[in-house]
Amino acid sequence: METLESFIAKLSSLAWGLPLLIILIGGGLYLLIRIQFLPFRYLFHAVAVLRGKYDDENDEGEISHFQALTTALSATVGMGNIAGVAVAIVLGGPGAVFWMWVSAVIGMSTKFFTATLAVLFRGKDSEGKTQGGPMYFIVEGLGKNWKPLAIFFSISGLIGALPVFNANQLTQAINDILLKPAGLYSGFISDLVIGIVLATVTAIVILGGLSRISKTAEKMVPTMVGLYFVMVIVILGIHIDVVPYYFKLIITDAFAASFYEGDAFLGGVVGGLILLGIKRGAFSNEAGIGTAPMAHGAAKTNEPIREGLVAMLGPAIDTLIVCTLTALAILVTGVWESSGTNGVSLTATAFESA
Repeated sequence: METLESFIAKLSSLAWGLPLLIILIGGGLYLLIRIQFLPFRYLFHAVAVLRGKYDDENDEGEISHFQALTTALSATVGMGNIAGVAVAIVLGGPGAVFWMWVSAVIGMSTKFFTATLAVLFRGKDSEGKTQGGPMYFIVEGLGKNWKPLAIFFSISGLIGALPVFNANQLTQAINDILLKPAGLYSGFISDLVIGIVLATVTAIVILGGLSRISKTAEKMVPTMVGLYFVMVIVILGIHIDVVPYYFKLIITDAFAASFYEGDAFLGGVVGGLILLGIKRGAFSNEAGIGTAPMAHGAAKTNEPIREGLVAMLGPAIDTLIVCTLTALAILVTGVWESSGTNGVSLTATAFESA
């Protein structure tokens, strides 16, 4: 078992090292330059598409642009940009947030292309419904000879989703905010009960198919983001005098790495901080991972570019907006230096201390 764990750790370190920078960031930056920063030039057009200005009920697809975006965001809001930001700050300090921003900006181009491909090369599931995603556009775009790669992606995606499932963070949040303060937390039993309840509720939604998932997401995601935005704004209002200082610290520390205590990378601690920020950025906005195109590939449209423009709004919302709000809440309350907690517990502590 120890040998297997050691092998997995080495493989993870290799995959999330220099190859990550070259493929995810280097590739995304190349695409961004190649399309002449199209995501930013057509930002307002993307919003118009999202609002349904160009919708046509006769177009192929199963869900609306808005439902596709909220379905994709439902997998990242909370897990990456609330818990992930807290981890980034604990491990790397405020400067890690800046490199998460960089990852998001570059990730917008990656998300644009993957969602565009998901619509351009769509397939049909066993029930004849329109579906999309890497496993479809690999086969439809590259040909049947590449089907093993599509299968490999599907299996890897299934395995990769297990340890980062939202239930882990939600269980921790419920324990920290509700059960522990009330003296009701009983360790494994509490976790098991919460897990069963979450699994049951999730199953009810998932077993309803993409239609039920998207309808649930389009109602819950805007509500979650809206409430979270209001709560953080209240916290920032209470600590308004130090907000400019910490916003500046995010930028200056990105190039100083004064709080970073991890391993050096590419010859220095700043390189290690950059890598940490990029990792957490990818964890937050999912750009380049491949799960979001599954939702966008089912969008009701015959214009792949339009769905690509809608998809690129994802990293802007969950990383540039929600991540920034989380980071500032953690920083201005000072819990990142004194609480001794991590992950979603640190964010919860920030809200409690405000």
